Amino acid sequence: MANVINKAILSSRVLSINWVTYHTHHQVMTHTDPVQQGRYYKLNLVIVQPKVGGVFSCAKCIVNLWGRVYLFRPDKYEHNVTKIESGKRVLLSFALNI
Repeated sequence: MANVINKAILSSRVLSINWVTYHTHHQVMTHTDPVQQGRYYKLNLVIVQPKVGGVFSCAKCIVNLWGRVYLFRPDKYEHNVTKIESGKRVLLSFALNI
């Protein structure tokens, strides 16, 4: 599995903002993100899309704009990213736990 570079911009109990880079050959298996309490929301902005692969999929997105902007509940709905065959995938990710 290729390395993921996750740079925290802001991290608190309620809000976190991360710059995340996924390299060639990486994939995210289908999963949910457990939280201890509250509702968990993620807003992912795809800054760089891979040349081949790296497609995000979610059982239920609140918002999906142009395959580049996703708002979803990672605590409730399974999600994954297909294997990146070529290039890299870079996200600006906002996570809110309320």
